[in-house]
Amino acid sequence: MPLSDVQRPLYEMKANLFKGLAHPFRIRILELLSDADEVSVARLGEETGLEASHLSQHLSVLRRHRLVVSERRASHVYYRLADRRTAEMLAVARALLLEIVRTDGERVE
Repeated sequence: MPLSDVQRPLYEMKANLFKGLAHPFRIRILELLSDADEVSVARLGEETGLEASHLSQHLSVLRRHRLVVSERRASHVYYRLADRRTAEMLAVARALLLEIVRTDGERVE
């Protein structure tokens, strides 16, 4: 019998959250959503350069991990962060990585 999220240790839940983040395109999608209240699927496709099917798969993973929510309006679908603290988490990760790069001399794009 699988444990519910309430019964699972917090470190396992954190690991699961980070699995949802574990792809560069998913990080890019979250960064785009961090910069706006909401973004259409069409614009996400333009900004990431992903084919519709690949974008859909990444958005599905982000929804499953409760990182984004979607809303359909007429024939368009819009996405936003499920929690604005995700943007803060990405900003902290960026600052941490920039510090590592600064001390190690590694290049970053």
